[in-house]
Amino acid sequence: MNRLAWGYRRVRQQLRHLRGHFELDGRGNRITRRTDFAKCDNPVLLLYGVFATRRTMEVLERRLRRDGYCVFSLDLSAPGRVFDTRGIEQLAELVRAKVERIYSRYRDMGTLTIIGHSKGGLIGTYYVKRLGGHERTRALVTLGTPHNGTPSTWLALPMAVLDRSILQMTPRSAFVRQLQDGPWPAKVRFTSVFSRRDRLTVYPAAVLEASGGGLVRNVEVDCSHRGFLVRKRVYDAILRELQPAQAANAPARTALAEEAS
Repeated sequence: MNRLAWGYRRVRQQLRHLRGHFELDGRGNRITRRTDFAKCDNPVLLLYGVFATRRTMEVLERRLRRDGYCVFSLDLSAPGRVFDTRGIEQLAELVRAKVERIYSRYRDMGTLTIIGHSKGGLIGTYYVKRLGGHERTRALVTLGTPHNGTPSTWLALPMAVLDRSILQMTPRSAFVRQLQDGPWPAKVRFTSVFSRRDRLTVYPAAVLEASGGGLVRNVEVDCSHRGFLVRKRVYDAILRELQPAQAANAPARTALAEEAS
């Protein structure tokens, strides 16, 4: 019976994730806000990937909220459209503007942690490295993000007329080279979680050049590109990356400390 219940929950998680890719009426971005920013010691911003919606992050959001994090996401879709079809720089600027608006209203919020899946990780990277996001951010964790560009984008080039970020994610693109230029901001933890089974961000596209005095690191897991958002083992790896950054910010939550021990 327990195995049946586990299987049922897993199927539901998969269906929720897939629904976030196929809700073409925009409902995937109209989620219920559950975050109380007035009591937000450990804020975590979730950034979703290409041709996706906020709903694809639902499983990850629920798990983080259960474990005491103050979780929120942003609607990155272009006006009048379902998906985020603009360039990565524009989306990062949108993130910057929305984050600043939140912090201007809730000045006692803790320092931000960002988790980005696929293209969402590039948006977070650009925000932290190029738009002053390092002043708000203590850690960035990317999941299956093509930091070096990924050859799978060549197959999607016909879609570049709808989303120019596809060109930006090709190997050795001008955007990739620009983003890699210069040092990573000091004091911001940067972790790339990657998988050799990822068929969209093909290994080693997500592997960072380890530098920055231990603040920049790579963590390998075993999952598909979609699995970064639903696999329990991947979530455990994410938690391990969040906890050191959390300890450096607000007082650690007792429950999390006990779970990690």
